Amino acid sequence: MPRITSITGRILYNSRGSKTIEVDVISDEKYLGRVCAPSGASVGKHEAQSFPQDKPEKSIDILQKNKKKFIGLDSSDLKTIHETLRDIDQTPNYSKIGGSLAFALTIAATESAARALETPMFQILSKDSTFRYPLPLGNILGGGAHAGPGTPDIQEILVCATGSKNIQDAIETNLSIHKEVGKILAKRDPSFTNGRGDEGGWAPKLKNDEALEISAKACEQLGFTLGKEVSLGVDFASSTQWNEKKKKYVYNRAGFENTPEEQIEFASSIIKKYKLVYAEDAVHEEAFNDMSVLTKRFPRVLITGDDLLVTNTQILKKAIKIKACNGAILKVNQAGSLYDALEFAKEANKNNVRLITSHRSGESIDSHISHIGLATKSKMLKVGIIGGERIAKLNELVRLSEYDLIRGMAEI
Repeated sequence: MPRITSITGRILYNSRGSKTIEVDVISDEKYLGRVCAPSGASVGKHEAQSFPQDKPEKSIDILQKNKKKFIGLDSSDLKTIHETLRDIDQTPNYSKIGGSLAFALTIAATESAARALETPMFQILSKDSTFRYPLPLGNILGGGAHAGPGTPDIQEILVCATGSKNIQDAIETNLSIHKEVGKILAKRDPSFTNGRGDEGGWAPKLKNDEALEISAKACEQLGFTLGKEVSLGVDFASSTQWNEKKKKYVYNRAGFENTPEEQIEFASSIIKKYKLVYAEDAVHEEAFNDMSVLTKRFPRVLITGDDLLVTNTQILKKAIKIKACNGAILKVNQAGSLYDALEFAKEANKNNVRLITSHRSGESIDSHISHIGLATKSKMLKVGIIGGERIAKLNELVRLSEYDLIRGMAEI
């Protein structure tokens, strides 16, 4: 049983150059677990607060004052570590210590335990005898909160190699489509500067429909059939368009507005036309009934809640009651601690809500979510497309192919 013997915290920087925290946990005086917390740009209002008063330094101060409470605990005992955190902070959204501290400390402890026990981290988190790779879901073209003015209102157009039989082929297929989109954009506009958004997707000056057409064209030019070998997905991030005063979705870049009813039809038309396998946050974060309409209309598409659910088990239970979604984003730092996130995963799996473990737009080079995706039986792993902080997660999936416990790809 590995015991925590040392904890250290520091200020670092994420992929957007913003301050964040990193935590080191050492077990038995030699087994290091190290985790750097990410942060999001599109943030649901019910998710854990990253830092007290938005100051990472305050989380480090709190860790310094309380770290003795964790010394001697079993680093593989997530529940006890979580309960110790909750003794320090009883607020529902970790506003006292910061969700980023809960995130970094609990995952670092688990990694430290995995090293001490000479076991891959995904096996520490799940005792199953076999696992399947989650299908990589990559952002090939983006706009919204992840890109600059002139880009599409739609936040992410994604690709997933749904026909791949192994992880290497799935990754290479996604990368080849991303490159093909870049070639089409350069040919269409010789002045295109190869600009990319936070997660590596191209960020061109395009309307929503043009962006979708180019993404579909790239797949077809490489000989793929949409809905078979490869499939597209869309993260609408509709809360960023929702205007509470007008009670409308305002698409400033495209120059139109949708009523809630029109938004459902807008999303439906895109799902049908482009044979989407995945549609995230097609309506705003409070529109549970509208999400339910889409879920009933498209039972074979992952109608997925992110801002809607914010990796919160109680909110997920509400969504399950009215069948508001059949897919759920799992972002550990939305929930706070890794224990919180695993409880959310249990509830989703128990009710046949398919999981998509996800990165954040402001990321680190850590690859722990690849293990978390495996352990939670996630159908997809949403990790961006290129850039060191994105490729790190994909490369870890390749390394994990050395374990006989992993048998093929997940089925959606």
